Amino acid sequence: MITLNEVKNYLRVDHTEDDKLIISLIDTAKSLVQDVGRMDDAALAVNEATTRQAMLYTISYLYENRNTADYHKLTLTLRALLFAQREGVM
Repeated sequence: MITLNEVKNYLRVDHTEDDKLIISLIDTAKSLVQDVGRMDDAALAVNEATTRQAMLYTISYLYENRNTADYHKLTLTLRALLFAQREGVM
């Protein structure tokens, strides 16, 4: 769904030292978005535009706050971003 190159461009990272970390964050973001949005892989694909933005937000938040991340705050933000998908509105 989201590639390493897309994420590095989004984060404005032009080195390879953090590639393993970023790949791990992509997997983590997908899991979080699926959990918070109550979606399986099919629903993730159907709501691609919204879930893509939620994943990019999650990745950037975790990348920038890797030592001080507030997971409660992150989850609340994801709930707001994914509200329509969570409630079956879309």
